[in-house]
Amino acid sequence: MPKMRFSQRKGITSVRVEIQRESMDGSLRNKLWSVIVSHFIGEDYRSSKAHFLKESSLVLVLRGLWVDFLELPIDTLPSTWNKVGETMRERFFKWKWHEVYDFIEALAQRLTGSHKQLFISTVNSILENEMSAYRFVGDEIGEITSATEIETIESAITDTQELLAVNAHLREALAKLTDRANPDYRNSIKESISAVEAICQLITKDKKAPLGEAIKKMREIGVGLHPALEKAWISLYGYTSNEGGIRHALSDLPQVTFGTAKYMLVSCSAFVNYLLE
Repeated sequence: MPKMRFSQRKGITSVRVEIQRESMDGSLRNKLWSVIVSHFIGEDYRSSKAHFLKESSLVLVLRGLWVDFLELPIDTLPSTWNKVGETMRERFFKWKWHEVYDFIEALAQRLTGSHKQLFISTVNSILENEMSAYRFVGDEIGEITSATEIETIESAITDTQELLAVNAHLREALAKLTDRANPDYRNSIKESISAVEAICQLITKDKKAPLGEAIKKMREIGVGLHPALEKAWISLYGYTSNEGGIRHALSDLPQVTFGTAKYMLVSCSAFVNYLLE
């Protein structure tokens, strides 16, 4: 994924959250097809020597797809893998983005046992790395990033262009979250919470106040939050600041996922938007 352009970093043009929600780029489509080849067809399917594998379970899977999903007569099912692969490949690269997901889901739902688990986990890894808005939950593909979440992030970045510190933290959090080549989820979370801290410091006019203290000071100057909301943000700040949290001992922290980092960016963006209002 390309990094933010100069004009986006400078706030001249709007930032778009590059999550693939109602689209599928070539990289994502290619990698999903490669998973299908490795799990079902075999990488030698283009060879004239490629014959049907002996595993009856896979044969049944593809026969079911041929009839039920591709809606082709069973007597047209080729007797060799190379012909099956060519037919599926031709359709796969012509389908619309949602039809590809239909096909991937149909494949998973016809598998069983460890083969099914491996296929789903491999696909989910690709979907995460390629910034897809969807994941397998069980054996169904569901949306994990909504249009509302994307709009929340974009709105916060657009509306804080004059609040340089806040804006810089939000942009950096987004950049670290959406960098396909080298995503940095830990530091994305750090930048997200730092954006909230920065706007609270601006409101209280105390550039050195940590978030917990700044939130309490906002109450003193009349910018009151609901007690439950105040408590929630102080607790969230504690999670990112204690000795086992994001801001300390990064190497000792358990693996931080895309989902956690995205949740933090969306939540912090929403809170920034709330304080702007």
